[in-house]
Amino acid sequence: MDQLSDGIRKLILAGIGAVAATKEKSEVILDELVKKGELTVEQGKVLNEELKHNIKDAIRENVTIVTPPDDVISAVDSLSDEQLEALKAQAAAERTYVYYQLAQGRKDAHPDADFCTDHTCCSAYLSETAAKEKWAADFAPWNTRVVQAVADTDGLVALYDGEPILAVFHSSSAGRTAAAGDVWSGDLPYLASVASPESADTVPNYYSTVTFTAAEAKDRLLAAHPEIKLTGAPETWFGAVTENDSGRVETVSVAGTDIEGTEMRRIFSLRSACFTLTADAESVTFRVTGYGHGVGMSQYGAEQLAKAGKTWQEILAWYYTGVTIGPAG
Repeated sequence: MDQLSDGIRKLILAGIGAVAATKEKSEVILDELVKKGELTVEQGKVLNEELKHNIKDAIRENVTIVTPPDDVISAVDSLSDEQLEALKAQAAAERTYVYYQLAQGRKDAHPDADFCTDHTCCSAYLSETAAKEKWAADFAPWNTRVVQAVADTDGLVALYDGEPILAVFHSSSAGRTAAAGDVWSGDLPYLASVASPESADTVPNYYSTVTFTAAEAKDRLLAAHPEIKLTGAPETWFGAVTENDSGRVETVSVAGTDIEGTEMRRIFSLRSACFTLTADAESVTFRVTGYGHGVGMSQYGAEQLAKAGKTWQEILAWYYTGVTIGPAG
């Protein structure tokens, strides 16, 4: 892989995804030949299997690993087709996200660079050294799987009106993803709210509970909104709670002031804006479902869609309304 592919590949090691910017992948060409009648469907399948073996051979020759090659290749063999489809969807989504950011031009935060590794600005990053320390013996097989997912989606991105989309993603949703306008300043046609199939049975820590003492809750609320008057016990502070169409909190009335659910999430460091709250004389408790901002592709949802038989292209089309899949440019 070239330097760009290798560098961006490491993004997925933080659970974010992976990207590569090279030629259009051979599998797509084979699909086109089948559609045109120049290959039979069976011939296309045979050649695609050959491509998979070629990828494994390339991994053996080019990837530096910390376990014997045969052990690492067996890790790819043991990865189910469904798991690999979800990983491919993540790789293509991250690639798309990078191309979108590049098209927007350099930011004031880094005028001398196209992209940065600050997750609040561009995208998170974990160095290979840090990934090895974090994952230990699991690093090599998962790194190999990432390489294969990148290769299998080589050069392909999600497009809307022919342009790479803002392919944001998150860990898990509570039945539906959020529309872009539910979280940020405006809607985008391809970031609509859609059903997402993950559940407590398939997502670790799908439900979480966090409790604050009255003093802790008061300090956090006043730090964000010094204008509000919090008197009496916490049970008197909170009024009406409204939800949006995706089931996330739209607003919470706090001492007569409406605070957006996304801000409440930030104030109390909640895992998502899908929460309920209860308060008594001494404490405030939040019960939260899912993890992340909720917009775009759900990573755990993608895994469930893959297990239901959907391809990585179908997974992207599920979460990004109206997109097509094609070369980056």
